[in-house]
Amino acid sequence: MSQQHLIQVLGQFQKARVQFVQSIADLASRPENAEQLQNPEVLSLLRPLTMDVDPRIQQTAALAVGHLADQGLAQAVVKEDILPHLVQSMASHNRSYKKAASFVLRAVAKHSPEMSQAVVGCRGVEALVLCLEEFDPKVKEAAAWALGCIAGHNASLSQSVVEAGAARLLVLCLLEPEMDLKRIAASTICDICKHTPKLAQTVVDAGAIAPLARFALSRDAKLKRQVFSALSNISKHSSSLAEMVMEAEIFPAALALLRDPDESVRKNVATLMQEVVKHSLELSEDIVNFGALAPVTDYLAGCRGGLRLPAIVMLGYLATHSESLAMAVIRSKGVSQLALCLSEESEQKIQAATVWSIGQIGQHTPDHAEAVATANLLPKLLQLYMDASSSKELQVQSQKALESILPKCTCLSALEPLLYDAPSNILKLVLCQFSKVLPHDSKARRLFVTSGGLKKVQEIEAEPDSALQEHINAVNNCFPEEIVRFYSLNHPDVLLQKLENHQPV
Repeated sequence: MSQQHLIQVLGQFQKARVQFVQSIADLASRPENAEQLQNPEVLSLLRPLTMDVDPRIQQTAALAVGHLADQGLAQAVVKEDILPHLVQSMASHNRSYKKAASFVLRAVAKHSPEMSQAVVGCRGVEALVLCLEEFDPKVKEAAAWALGCIAGHNASLSQSVVEAGAARLLVLCLLEPEMDLKRIAASTICDICKHTPKLAQTVVDAGAIAPLARFALSRDAKLKRQVFSALSNISKHSSSLAEMVMEAEIFPAALALLRDPDESVRKNVATLMQEVVKHSLELSEDIVNFGALAPVTDYLAGCRGGLRLPAIVMLGYLATHSESLAMAVIRSKGVSQLALCLSEESEQKIQAATVWSIGQIGQHTPDHAEAVATANLLPKLLQLYMDASSSKELQVQSQKALESILPKCTCLSALEPLLYDAPSNILKLVLCQFSKVLPHDSKARRLFVTSGGLKKVQEIEAEPDSALQEHINAVNNCFPEEIVRFYSLNHPDVLLQKLENHQPV
Protein backbone atom coordinates (compact mmCIF):
# COMPACT_ATOMS: atom_id res chain seq x y z
CA MET A 1 0.00 0.00 0.00
CA SER A 2 1.42 3.34 -0.99
CA GLN A 3 1.66 6.29 1.42
CA GLN A 4 -0.75 8.25 -0.75
CA HIS A 5 -3.30 5.46 -0.63
CA LEU A 6 -3.01 5.25 3.16
CA ILE A 7 -3.57 8.97 3.47
CA GLN A 8 -6.63 8.65 1.23
CA VAL A 9 -8.08 5.82 3.38
CA LEU A 10 -7.44 7.76 6.58
CA GLY A 11 -9.13 10.79 5.05
CA GLN A 12 -12.15 8.73 4.14
CA PHE A 13 -12.25 7.31 7.66
CA GLN A 14 -12.04 10.81 9.12
CA LYS A 15 -14.79 12.04 6.83
CA ALA A 16 -17.00 9.04 7.69
CA ARG A 17 -16.57 9.62 11.44
CA VAL A 18 -17.43 13.28 11.11
CA GLN A 19 -20.44 12.53 8.94
CA PHE A 20 -21.66 9.84 11.35
CA VAL A 21 -21.47 11.93 14.54
CA GLN A 22 -22.97 14.98 12.85
CA SER A 23 -25.86 12.92 11.46
CA ILE A 24 -26.60 11.27 14.82
CA ALA A 25 -26.33 14.62 16.64
CA ASP A 26 -28.73 16.19 14.14
CA LEU A 27 -31.22 13.32 14.31
CA ALA A 28 -31.07 13.11 18.12
CA SER A 29 -31.78 16.83 18.50
CA ARG A 30 -35.26 16.30 17.01
CA PRO A 31 -37.85 14.79 19.40
CA GLU A 32 -39.70 13.06 16.55
CA ASN A 33 -36.67 10.78 16.05
CA ALA A 34 -36.45 9.73 19.69
CA GLU A 35 -38.16 6.36 19.30
CA GLN A 36 -36.03 5.28 16.35
CA LEU A 37 -32.83 6.19 18.20
CA GLN A 38 -33.73 4.22 21.33
CA ASN A 39 -31.08 1.69 20.36
CA PRO A 40 -28.11 0.84 22.59
CA GLU A 41 -26.00 0.11 19.50
CA VAL A 42 -26.03 3.80 18.64
CA LEU A 43 -24.38 4.62 21.97
CA SER A 44 -21.91 1.78 21.52
CA LEU A 45 -20.78 3.36 18.28
CA LEU A 46 -20.67 6.87 19.78
CA ARG A 47 -18.67 5.91 22.87
CA PRO A 48 -15.26 5.54 21.16
CA LEU A 49 -15.93 8.70 19.20
CA THR A 50 -16.20 10.67 22.45
CA MET A 51 -12.53 9.70 22.91
CA ASP A 52 -11.51 10.39 19.30
CA VAL A 53 -8.21 12.08 18.54
CA ASP A 54 -10.05 14.82 16.65
CA PRO A 55 -11.49 17.39 19.12
CA ARG A 56 -14.29 18.26 16.70
CA ILE A 57 -15.46 14.66 16.58
CA GLN A 58 -15.21 14.39 20.38
CA GLN A 59 -17.36 17.47 20.81
CA THR A 60 -19.98 16.45 18.24
CA ALA A 61 -20.13 12.93 19.66
CA ALA A 62 -20.69 14.39 23.13
CA LEU A 63 -23.53 16.53 21.78
CA ALA A 64 -25.09 13.45 20.18
CA VAL A 65 -24.81 11.53 23.47
CA GLY A 66 -26.38 14.47 25.30
CA HIS A 67 -29.34 14.59 22.92
CA LEU A 68 -29.85 10.83 23.24
CA ALA A 69 -29.75 11.08 27.05
CA ASP A 70 -32.19 13.97 26.85
CA GLN A 71 -34.58 11.82 24.79
CA GLY A 72 -34.65 8.95 27.29
CA LEU A 73 -31.40 7.00 26.96
CA ALA A 74 -29.81 8.39 30.14
CA GLN A 75 -29.61 4.97 31.78
CA ALA A 76 -27.97 3.50 28.70
CA VAL A 77 -25.43 6.35 28.68
CA VAL A 78 -24.51 5.46 32.26
CA LYS A 79 -24.28 1.73 31.46
CA GLU A 80 -22.01 2.40 28.49
CA ASP A 81 -19.59 4.03 30.95
CA ILE A 82 -19.38 7.19 28.86
CA LEU A 83 -19.54 9.65 31.77
CA PRO A 84 -16.15 9.00 33.44
CA HIS A 85 -14.23 9.78 30.26
CA LEU A 86 -16.29 12.90 29.56
CA VAL A 87 -15.70 14.18 33.09
CA GLN A 88 -11.98 13.39 32.96
CA SER A 89 -11.59 15.19 29.63
CA MET A 90 -13.37 18.37 30.74
CA ALA A 91 -10.31 19.75 32.52
CA SER A 92 -8.06 19.64 29.46
CA HIS A 93 -10.38 20.38 26.56
CA ASN A 94 -11.62 23.62 25.04
CA ARG A 95 -14.73 25.55 25.97
CA SER A 96 -16.85 23.98 23.22
CA TYR A 97 -16.14 20.52 24.60
CA LYS A 98 -16.86 21.68 28.14
CA LYS A 99 -20.26 23.00 27.06
CA ALA A 100 -21.02 19.73 25.28
CA ALA A 101 -19.89 17.62 28.24
CA SER A 102 -21.92 19.78 30.65
CA PHE A 103 -24.93 19.24 28.41
CA VAL A 104 -24.45 15.45 28.65
CA LEU A 105 -24.22 15.61 32.46
CA ARG A 106 -27.36 17.75 32.61
CA ALA A 107 -29.26 15.48 30.21
CA VAL A 108 -28.43 12.46 32.36
CA ALA A 109 -28.93 14.10 35.77
CA LYS A 110 -32.33 15.62 35.09
CA HIS A 111 -34.12 12.29 34.83
CA SER A 112 -33.92 10.98 38.40
CA PRO A 113 -31.93 11.08 41.66
CA GLU A 114 -30.31 7.79 40.63
CA MET A 115 -29.05 9.27 37.38
CA SER A 116 -27.81 12.35 39.24
CA GLN A 117 -26.00 10.10 41.69
CA ALA A 118 -24.22 8.49 38.74
CA VAL A 119 -22.95 11.95 37.74
CA VAL A 120 -21.84 12.61 41.32
CA GLY A 121 -20.17 9.21 41.48
CA CYS A 122 -17.89 9.93 38.54
CA ARG A 123 -16.88 13.30 40.04
CA GLY A 124 -19.05 15.19 37.59
CA VAL A 125 -20.02 17.79 40.17
CA GLU A 126 -16.40 18.78 40.78
CA ALA A 127 -15.83 19.12 37.03
CA LEU A 128 -18.92 21.28 36.65
CA VAL A 129 -17.86 23.52 39.53
CA LEU A 130 -14.50 24.05 37.83
CA CYS A 131 -16.41 25.15 34.73
CA LEU A 132 -18.04 27.89 36.83
CA GLU A 133 -14.59 29.46 37.03
CA GLU A 134 -14.18 29.59 33.25
CA PHE A 135 -14.05 32.94 31.48
CA ASP A 136 -16.66 31.97 28.87
CA PRO A 137 -20.17 32.79 30.20
CA LYS A 138 -21.72 30.04 28.04
CA VAL A 139 -19.54 27.43 29.75
CA LYS A 140 -20.61 28.78 33.15
CA GLU A 141 -24.24 28.73 32.05
CA ALA A 142 -24.05 25.10 30.89
CA ALA A 143 -22.35 24.05 34.13
CA ALA A 144 -24.77 25.96 36.37
CA TRP A 145 -27.73 24.42 34.57
CA ALA A 146 -26.36 20.90 35.08
CA LEU A 147 -25.68 21.60 38.76
CA GLY A 148 -29.27 22.81 39.17
CA CYS A 149 -30.61 19.57 37.70
CA ILE A 150 -28.53 17.61 40.22
CA ALA A 151 -29.34 19.78 43.24
CA GLY A 152 -33.05 19.91 42.50
CA HIS A 153 -33.72 16.25 43.27
CA ASN A 154 -33.02 16.03 47.01
CA ALA A 155 -31.04 17.40 49.93
CA SER A 156 -28.24 14.83 49.67
CA LEU A 157 -27.48 15.67 46.04
CA SER A 158 -27.79 19.37 46.79
CA GLN A 159 -25.28 18.94 49.61
CA SER A 160 -22.86 17.36 47.12
CA VAL A 161 -23.12 20.46 44.96
CA VAL A 162 -22.51 22.75 47.94
CA GLU A 163 -19.58 20.71 49.23
CA ALA A 164 -17.90 20.98 45.84
CA GLY A 165 -17.83 24.77 46.32
CA ALA A 166 -20.64 25.80 43.98
CA ALA A 167 -22.45 28.32 46.23
CA ARG A 168 -19.88 31.12 46.12
CA LEU A 169 -19.30 30.72 42.37
CA LEU A 170 -23.03 30.76 41.63
CA VAL A 171 -23.34 34.03 43.54
CA LEU A 172 -20.50 35.44 41.42
CA CYS A 173 -22.41 34.30 38.32
CA LEU A 174 -25.27 36.56 39.43
CA LEU A 175 -22.90 39.49 39.07
CA GLU A 176 -21.98 38.70 35.46
CA PRO A 177 -23.48 40.95 32.76
CA GLU A 178 -25.04 38.12 30.69
CA MET A 179 -28.77 37.80 31.40
CA ASP A 180 -28.99 34.08 30.60
CA LEU A 181 -26.24 33.33 33.11
CA LYS A 182 -27.99 35.39 35.81
CA ARG A 183 -31.23 33.45 35.25
CA ILE A 184 -29.59 30.02 35.38
CA ALA A 185 -27.52 30.94 38.46
CA ALA A 186 -30.62 32.19 40.29
CA SER A 187 -32.50 29.03 39.31
CA THR A 188 -29.72 26.78 40.60
CA ILE A 189 -29.50 28.74 43.85
CA CYS A 190 -33.24 28.21 44.17
CA ASP A 191 -32.82 24.44 43.64
CA ILE A 192 -30.15 24.28 46.35
CA CYS A 193 -32.06 26.35 48.91
CA LYS A 194 -35.39 24.56 48.73
CA HIS A 195 -34.43 21.43 50.65
CA THR A 196 -33.18 22.28 54.16
CA PRO A 197 -32.43 25.28 56.40
CA LYS A 198 -28.75 24.28 56.42
CA LEU A 199 -28.48 24.42 52.63
CA ALA A 200 -30.34 27.73 52.50
CA GLN A 201 -28.03 29.15 55.18
CA THR A 202 -24.98 28.03 53.18
CA VAL A 203 -26.18 29.99 50.16
CA VAL A 204 -27.01 33.01 52.32
CA ASP A 205 -23.54 32.85 53.89
CA ALA A 206 -22.11 32.91 50.38
CA GLY A 207 -23.78 36.30 49.92
CA ALA A 208 -26.74 35.37 47.72
CA ILE A 209 -29.45 37.63 49.15
CA ALA A 210 -28.02 41.01 48.15
CA PRO A 211 -27.57 40.30 44.42
CA LEU A 212 -30.90 38.47 44.27
CA ALA A 213 -32.64 41.45 45.87
CA ARG A 214 -30.91 43.76 43.42
CA PHE A 215 -32.68 42.02 40.53
CA ALA A 216 -36.10 41.96 42.17
CA LEU A 217 -37.18 44.93 40.08
CA SER A 218 -35.40 43.88 36.90
CA ARG A 219 -37.16 44.43 33.59
CA ASP A 220 -36.50 40.82 32.66
CA ALA A 221 -39.51 38.68 33.63
CA LYS A 222 -37.62 35.36 33.54
CA LEU A 223 -34.99 36.67 35.93
CA LYS A 224 -37.62 38.05 38.29
CA ARG A 225 -39.35 34.68 38.38
CA GLN A 226 -36.15 32.95 39.48
CA VAL A 227 -35.22 35.68 41.94
CA PHE A 228 -38.50 35.56 43.85
CA SER A 229 -38.57 31.79 43.74
CA ALA A 230 -35.07 31.67 45.25
CA LEU A 231 -35.95 34.24 47.93
CA SER A 232 -39.08 32.25 48.78
CA ASN A 233 -37.06 29.07 49.20
CA ILE A 234 -34.64 30.89 51.48
CA SER A 235 -37.39 32.49 53.55
CA LYS A 236 -39.51 29.41 54.08
CA HIS A 237 -37.11 27.60 56.40
CA SER A 238 -36.88 29.87 59.43
CA SER A 239 -37.74 33.23 60.91
CA SER A 240 -34.08 34.29 60.92
CA LEU A 241 -33.67 33.59 57.19
CA ALA A 242 -36.94 35.39 56.43
CA GLU A 243 -35.70 38.38 58.42
CA MET A 244 -32.51 38.47 56.34
CA VAL A 245 -34.58 38.59 53.17
CA MET A 246 -36.72 41.39 54.60
CA GLU A 247 -33.59 43.31 55.59
CA ALA A 248 -32.65 43.40 51.90
CA GLU A 249 -35.46 46.00 51.55
CA ILE A 250 -37.33 44.28 48.73
CA PHE A 251 -40.59 45.58 50.12
CA PRO A 252 -42.62 47.73 49.68
CA ALA A 253 -41.35 48.21 46.10
CA ALA A 254 -42.01 44.55 45.22
CA LEU A 255 -45.73 44.95 45.99
CA ALA A 256 -46.12 46.64 42.62
CA LEU A 257 -45.10 43.32 41.02
CA LEU A 258 -48.40 41.80 42.12
CA ARG A 259 -49.67 43.58 39.01
CA ASP A 260 -46.78 42.42 36.80
CA PRO A 261 -47.77 41.27 33.29
CA ASP A 262 -46.05 37.92 33.91
CA GLU A 263 -48.28 35.64 35.98
CA SER A 264 -45.35 33.59 37.31
CA VAL A 265 -43.73 36.75 38.67
CA ARG A 266 -46.99 37.69 40.39
CA LYS A 267 -47.37 34.23 41.90
CA ASN A 268 -43.75 34.08 43.10
CA VAL A 269 -44.05 37.49 44.79
CA ALA A 270 -47.19 36.29 46.58
CA THR A 271 -45.38 33.08 47.54
CA LEU A 272 -42.49 35.04 49.05
CA MET A 273 -44.94 37.05 51.15
CA GLN A 274 -46.63 33.84 52.26
CA GLU A 275 -43.31 32.31 53.32
CA VAL A 276 -42.31 35.44 55.24
CA VAL A 277 -45.52 36.06 57.18
CA LYS A 278 -45.95 32.47 58.33
CA HIS A 279 -43.03 32.74 60.75
CA SER A 280 -43.97 35.43 63.24
CA LEU A 281 -46.24 38.26 64.31
CA GLU A 282 -43.44 40.78 63.81
CA LEU A 283 -42.75 39.81 60.22
CA SER A 284 -46.48 39.80 59.49
CA GLU A 285 -46.87 43.28 60.94
CA ASP A 286 -43.96 44.49 58.81
CA ILE A 287 -45.63 43.22 55.64
CA VAL A 288 -48.98 44.76 56.60
CA ASN A 289 -47.32 48.07 57.50
CA PHE A 290 -45.81 48.14 54.02
CA GLY A 291 -49.39 48.29 52.73
CA ALA A 292 -49.56 44.72 51.42
CA LEU A 293 -53.20 43.87 52.11
CA ALA A 294 -54.87 45.96 49.42
CA PRO A 295 -52.54 44.72 46.63
CA VAL A 296 -52.99 41.12 47.81
CA THR A 297 -56.79 41.28 47.74
CA ASP A 298 -56.61 42.97 44.33
CA TYR A 299 -54.31 40.17 43.19
CA LEU A 300 -56.84 37.57 44.35
CA ALA A 301 -59.57 39.33 42.43
CA GLY A 302 -57.52 39.39 39.25
CA CYS A 303 -56.41 35.77 38.95
CA ARG A 304 -57.80 32.24 39.00
CA GLY A 305 -56.78 28.73 39.93
CA GLY A 306 -53.40 27.90 41.43
CA LEU A 307 -52.22 31.49 41.07
CA ARG A 308 -54.54 32.35 43.95
CA LEU A 309 -53.17 29.77 46.37
CA PRO A 310 -50.19 31.63 47.91
CA ALA A 311 -52.26 34.79 48.51
CA ILE A 312 -55.08 32.73 50.07
CA VAL A 313 -52.64 31.03 52.44
CA MET A 314 -50.88 34.31 53.19
CA LEU A 315 -54.13 35.86 54.46
CA GLY A 316 -54.63 32.84 56.68
CA TYR A 317 -51.14 33.09 58.15
CA LEU A 318 -51.64 36.80 58.82
CA ALA A 319 -54.92 36.16 60.62
CA THR A 320 -53.43 33.37 62.70
CA HIS A 321 -50.98 35.63 64.51
CA SER A 322 -53.35 38.13 66.19
CA GLU A 323 -56.86 39.58 66.42
CA SER A 324 -55.66 42.90 65.03
CA LEU A 325 -54.09 41.35 61.93
CA ALA A 326 -57.21 39.25 61.35
CA MET A 327 -59.30 42.41 61.59
CA ALA A 328 -56.96 44.12 59.14
CA VAL A 329 -57.67 41.31 56.69
CA ILE A 330 -61.40 41.83 57.21
CA ARG A 331 -61.16 45.60 56.69
CA SER A 332 -59.25 45.07 53.45
CA LYS A 333 -62.22 42.99 52.18
CA GLY A 334 -60.20 39.81 52.52
CA VAL A 335 -63.18 37.77 53.73
CA SER A 336 -65.40 38.72 50.82
CA GLN A 337 -62.56 37.91 48.44
CA LEU A 338 -62.04 34.51 50.08
CA ALA A 339 -65.78 33.88 49.78
CA LEU A 340 -65.49 34.61 46.07
CA CYS A 341 -62.56 32.22 45.75
CA LEU A 342 -64.57 29.50 47.48
CA SER A 343 -67.46 29.91 45.06
CA GLU A 344 -65.33 30.20 41.93
CA GLU A 345 -62.72 27.50 42.49
CA SER A 346 -63.50 23.83 42.00
CA GLU A 347 -60.07 22.38 42.79
CA GLN A 348 -60.34 20.92 46.28
CA LYS A 349 -56.78 21.79 47.28
CA ILE A 350 -57.57 25.47 46.74
CA GLN A 351 -60.92 25.11 48.50
CA ALA A 352 -59.24 23.48 51.52
CA ALA A 353 -56.69 26.29 51.75
CA THR A 354 -59.45 28.90 51.49
CA VAL A 355 -61.49 27.20 54.20
CA TRP A 356 -58.42 27.07 56.45
CA SER A 357 -57.82 30.81 56.01
CA ILE A 358 -61.46 31.60 56.71
CA GLY A 359 -61.18 29.60 59.93
CA GLN A 360 -58.08 31.52 60.99
CA ILE A 361 -59.88 34.82 60.46
CA GLY A 362 -63.11 33.92 62.22
CA GLN A 363 -61.69 32.19 65.28
CA HIS A 364 -60.78 35.22 67.37
CA THR A 365 -63.82 37.20 68.60
CA PRO A 366 -67.54 37.62 67.88
CA ASP A 367 -66.69 40.50 65.55
CA HIS A 368 -64.37 38.26 63.51
CA ALA A 369 -66.92 35.46 63.45
CA GLU A 370 -69.65 37.89 62.39
CA ALA A 371 -67.55 39.01 59.41
CA VAL A 372 -67.40 35.38 58.26
CA ALA A 373 -71.08 34.76 59.04
CA THR A 374 -72.38 37.85 57.22
CA ALA A 375 -70.44 36.75 54.12
CA ASN A 376 -72.78 33.71 54.18
CA LEU A 377 -69.84 31.36 54.57
CA LEU A 378 -71.16 29.15 57.38
CA PRO A 379 -73.63 27.21 55.16
CA LYS A 380 -70.88 26.78 52.55
CA LEU A 381 -68.47 25.41 55.15
CA LEU A 382 -71.14 23.00 56.34
CA GLN A 383 -71.88 21.91 52.78
CA LEU A 384 -68.20 21.16 52.09
CA TYR A 385 -67.91 19.30 55.40
CA MET A 386 -70.91 17.07 54.68
CA ASP A 387 -70.36 16.54 50.96
CA ALA A 388 -69.29 12.93 50.36
CA SER A 389 -67.37 14.03 47.28
CA SER A 390 -65.15 16.37 49.31
CA SER A 391 -61.61 15.17 49.88
CA LYS A 392 -60.54 14.14 53.35
CA GLU A 393 -58.42 17.28 53.68
CA LEU A 394 -61.33 19.51 52.65
CA GLN A 395 -63.69 17.84 55.09
CA VAL A 396 -61.20 18.13 57.94
CA GLN A 397 -60.47 21.80 57.24
CA SER A 398 -64.20 22.58 56.97
CA GLN A 399 -64.90 20.87 60.28
CA LYS A 400 -62.03 22.67 62.00
CA ALA A 401 -63.18 26.01 60.62
CA LEU A 402 -66.73 25.46 61.85
CA GLU A 403 -65.50 24.32 65.25
CA SER A 404 -63.32 27.41 65.63
CA ILE A 405 -65.81 29.99 64.30
CA LEU A 406 -69.13 28.82 65.77
CA PRO A 407 -68.15 29.18 69.46
CA LYS A 408 -67.42 32.86 68.73
CA CYS A 409 -70.44 33.58 66.54
CA THR A 410 -73.34 35.55 68.05
CA CYS A 411 -75.04 36.37 64.74
CA LEU A 412 -78.14 34.21 65.24
CA SER A 413 -79.61 34.89 61.80
CA ALA A 414 -76.50 33.32 60.29
CA LEU A 415 -76.57 30.37 62.69
CA GLU A 416 -80.23 29.45 62.23
CA PRO A 417 -79.91 27.89 58.74
CA LEU A 418 -77.44 25.38 60.20
CA LEU A 419 -80.19 23.93 62.39
CA TYR A 420 -81.77 22.24 59.39
CA ASP A 421 -78.81 20.30 57.97
CA ALA A 422 -75.97 20.10 60.48
CA PRO A 423 -74.93 16.80 62.10
CA SER A 424 -75.06 16.48 65.87
CA ASN A 425 -71.44 17.54 66.50
CA ILE A 426 -72.07 20.86 64.73
CA LEU A 427 -75.60 21.23 66.10
CA LYS A 428 -74.18 21.21 69.62
CA LEU A 429 -72.06 24.23 68.83
CA VAL A 430 -74.92 26.07 67.14
CA LEU A 431 -77.41 25.43 69.96
CA CYS A 432 -74.82 26.42 72.54
CA GLN A 433 -74.56 29.84 70.91
CA PHE A 434 -78.36 30.23 70.89
CA SER A 435 -78.49 29.32 74.58
CA LYS A 436 -75.93 32.06 75.30
CA VAL A 437 -77.57 34.86 73.31
CA LEU A 438 -81.35 34.25 73.63
CA PRO A 439 -81.66 34.80 77.44
CA HIS A 440 -80.41 38.38 77.00
CA ASP A 441 -82.21 39.41 73.80
CA SER A 442 -86.02 39.50 73.74
CA LYS A 443 -86.13 40.58 70.10
CA ALA A 444 -83.95 37.61 69.13
CA ARG A 445 -86.27 35.27 71.09
CA ARG A 446 -89.33 36.59 69.27
CA LEU A 447 -87.61 36.28 65.88
CA PHE A 448 -86.45 32.76 66.72
CA VAL A 449 -90.06 31.74 67.31
CA THR A 450 -91.58 33.47 64.28
CA SER A 451 -88.86 32.22 61.91
CA GLY A 452 -89.54 28.61 62.84
CA GLY A 453 -86.26 28.14 64.65
CA LEU A 454 -87.81 27.04 67.93
CA LYS A 455 -90.04 24.58 66.11
CA LYS A 456 -86.98 23.12 64.38
CA VAL A 457 -85.22 22.67 67.71
CA GLN A 458 -88.13 20.52 68.89
CA GLU A 459 -87.72 18.31 65.83
CA ILE A 460 -84.07 17.50 66.59
CA GLU A 461 -83.64 13.91 67.74
CA ALA A 462 -81.15 13.51 70.56
CA GLU A 463 -80.24 10.76 72.96
CA PRO A 464 -81.50 11.35 76.53
CA ASP A 465 -78.84 12.86 78.78
CA SER A 466 -76.57 13.53 75.77
CA ALA A 467 -74.70 16.81 75.33
CA LEU A 468 -76.97 17.63 72.38
CA GLN A 469 -80.07 17.13 74.52
CA GLU A 470 -78.60 19.38 77.20
CA HIS A 471 -78.17 22.16 74.64
CA ILE A 472 -81.74 21.66 73.40
CA ASN A 473 -82.97 21.97 76.97
CA ALA A 474 -80.89 25.11 77.45
CA VAL A 475 -82.51 26.70 74.38
CA ASN A 476 -85.99 25.63 75.50
CA ASN A 477 -85.39 27.18 78.92
CA CYS A 478 -85.15 30.55 77.20
CA PHE A 479 -88.91 30.42 76.43
CA PRO A 480 -92.13 29.99 78.41
CA GLU A 481 -93.09 26.37 78.85
CA GLU A 482 -96.40 26.71 76.99
CA ILE A 483 -94.65 28.09 73.91
CA VAL A 484 -92.14 25.23 73.88
CA ARG A 485 -94.99 22.78 74.39
CA PHE A 486 -96.92 24.33 71.52
CA TYR A 487 -94.06 23.66 69.09
CA SER A 488 -93.17 20.23 70.44
CA LEU A 489 -93.62 17.25 68.17
CA ASN A 490 -96.38 15.58 70.24
CA HIS A 491 -98.39 18.74 70.96
CA PRO A 492 -100.88 18.25 68.07
CA ASP A 493 -101.61 14.75 69.36
CA VAL A 494 -102.23 16.10 72.85
CA LEU A 495 -104.61 18.68 71.46
CA LEU A 496 -106.48 16.02 69.49
CA GLN A 497 -106.70 13.84 72.58
CA LYS A 498 -108.17 16.76 74.50
CA LEU A 499 -110.61 17.30 71.66
CA GLU A 500 -111.73 13.67 71.82
CA ASN A 501 -112.13 13.82 75.58
CA HIS A 502 -114.00 17.11 75.50
CA GLN A 503 -117.69 16.90 76.37
CA PRO A 504 -119.63 19.89 75.03
CA VAL A 505 -122.08 21.45 77.49
